[in-house]
Amino acid sequence: MTQIEESIHIAVTPTVIDQIWSEVDRWHLWDPDTKQAGLNGPFAVGTQGRIVPNKGMGIAMLVTERTAGRSFTVEGHIPLFRIHFEHTVAAVNGGSAVVHRVWFTGALAFLFGPGVARQVRDGLPRTMLALKAYAEKRNETLHDGEAGRAKATTA
Repeated sequence: MTQIEESIHIAVTPTVIDQIWSEVDRWHLWDPDTKQAGLNGPFAVGTQGRIVPNKGMGIAMLVTERTAGRSFTVEGHIPLFRIHFEHTVAAVNGGSAVVHRVWFTGALAFLFGPGVARQVRDGLPRTMLALKAYAEKRNETLHDGEAGRAKATTA
């Protein structure tokens, strides 16, 4: 089984990363390979949705694992082929260690897997850098806003 993995350090808490992940309809803001994503319910195990990549057709997805503040896995599926996207975050000094893993299963994994794997290997490093930039900017903006409110209340 082919597994692709990328990791990155992001200078925000795991809570910030988890909040970004839970906003499925906003994934396109930080994932350059996602055109649109959405769930038909809460960000929880068993919830189904759809993801549309920038290249290719949209596919059904299912949340197969969710541990708030730590991880989630979604499975995209077409008949006889599954693509699994696992995301984990852990607190480390000065921020978070974020890991994204991708692997393929199903009877047609041998056929579709190699081509999809090439696309994932090319795109995943960009996605991780974009997530880092998005999370750190979002965190900076949040803290700037809090500082502004603190100054306004003490003036």
